[in-house]
Amino acid sequence: MKNIKISFKLDEMPCYAISCKNARKTLEMQAFDGEISLDVQYDYERRPLRLSSKAKECDAVEVILMPHRIELYVNEVLMDEEWPAGDKLFELGDEIDSNINIGAEEYTESIIEQPSVISVFENAEGWYPGNGVFVGDCMPYRRGDEYHVLYLKDRHHHKSKWLLGAHQWEHISTTDFNTWSIHPMAVPITDPAEGSICTGSWIKDGDKEYLYYTVRMGRGLAAPIRRSISYDGYHFEKDTEFGFTVSDKYHTASARDPKVVKGEDGLFHMFLTTSLVAEGKGCLAHYVSQDMEKWEELDHPIYVASDEEQPECPDYFKYNGKYYLIFSLKGEAHYMISDKPFEDFVMPSDSVIPCSSVPKGAEWDGKLIFTGFKRLGGYGGSMTFKAATAKENGELIFEGIGRI
Repeated sequence: MKNIKISFKLDEMPCYAISCKNARKTLEMQAFDGEISLDVQYDYERRPLRLSSKAKECDAVEVILMPHRIELYVNEVLMDEEWPAGDKLFELGDEIDSNINIGAEEYTESIIEQPSVISVFENAEGWYPGNGVFVGDCMPYRRGDEYHVLYLKDRHHHKSKWLLGAHQWEHISTTDFNTWSIHPMAVPITDPAEGSICTGSWIKDGDKEYLYYTVRMGRGLAAPIRRSISYDGYHFEKDTEFGFTVSDKYHTASARDPKVVKGEDGLFHMFLTTSLVAEGKGCLAHYVSQDMEKWEELDHPIYVASDEEQPECPDYFKYNGKYYLIFSLKGEAHYMISDKPFEDFVMPSDSVIPCSSVPKGAEWDGKLIFTGFKRLGGYGGSMTFKAATAKENGELIFEGIGRI
């Protein structure tokens, strides 16, 4: 299937363009009252994918149609994007009825390796990329003297790709919590079958950096656990040879958010959000591996909820001699404490981590620094932080990030 670029100039407003095939619209554009919208139809779903933007007369517009992504540019600035599935119905050579001059041609995507640091900005508290892009689930990771945050790039407040989300992993880091570097996208959607790259975790082993995540497939299909690999911590490539799904005793379509750690027992441990089908209870499934290649499912989850609510975005770490298991319920994070790894966790009387939505943590300068997001008009919003220290019994004391 060929990539297509559709180009036109808004010589007048209002204006329109429409293409039909077999008595069905395949593409429709409307521009009036300072806005432009474009509907593209696919055989995957009867509802079209819509791109929209502010626009005015004499603006130059380009629409790029690729199998895994579609983009809307106004005056060479990316204003909106979507992520399709299935085959588009519009093809090169199809007739377009329009009151302006529109051209369609084959498009070749230029793939250029980006530098490790694309740009910098100051102060990530309250930050989001802007231009219709928001911060979703955050995944902090300490790497040497750098505090990294991977986060879900959210456009359309989780409504992209027919509500599958179409999230991808973006990547920033800092050495002082003042100046932040923006790095290349860590995990993009590259296949139309990928509904969304869900939350996950980062782990280093030897000379390789691993990102583990699940891929939401939609339509009840099992969500596979996948991974990407890097040798420099900034440029990651998908490991197309790796992947597995949880067993049928778990709800396979909702399995997500793998947290991978190396235990003191020498094994790698993975915790996954899902549900026990027979019991009808949310849980964190527990897998182990000797080499991160073959993963074995343990008989018992590391955590089982009291009801059907699934514990999301798990986190696990050791801090000041205590072991912590963290998960979120309806966006609010809770923590449990144990004196032992992987068992006997107890929830304190006040278990809430006050860092807005689904925070996860990493140690920095003797403190735990949690990173989450504050919602702005729906799912996705701005990045936020909270620091914590621990009492002797392991209970956490929270304070503002400004006191690092």
